[in-house]
Amino acid sequence: MTHQHPIRVYYEDTDLGGIVYYANYLRFIERGRSEWVASLGLDQRQMQAEQGLVFAVRRVEADYLKPAHLWDDLTVTTAAAQITPARIELDQAVLRGAQTLFTAKVTLVCLGPGHRPTRLPDTIRRHLTK
Repeated sequence: MTHQHPIRVYYEDTDLGGIVYYANYLRFIERGRSEWVASLGLDQRQMQAEQGLVFAVRRVEADYLKPAHLWDDLTVTTAAAQITPARIELDQAVLRGAQTLFTAKVTLVCLGPGHRPTRLPDTIRRHLTK
């Protein structure tokens, strides 16, 4: 299942030419991931408060294909490519209509108390594989 999250490009997202600054695509996909997790019924604040668990980005492989511009309405898509006991691999993209502007393969890990890597608890894995 692919999750979709709308984004509008504002002045703060662009350079002087009205083109989205390259690092902001990472912010866009972060928002998309956060909304994907929430849509699956996981409350990241509760995970951290009750279990000391957080998700952390381990790796991002990004391709910038075409620029987004000021006032563009974009869609961030997020889909689980693979979920193992130790990591979550996601395929993400930023689209303007049907046109793909940016793609990324993102690897997340779970960190436990003391920010040490830990296996994903079964309860969380079940939410992520809905």
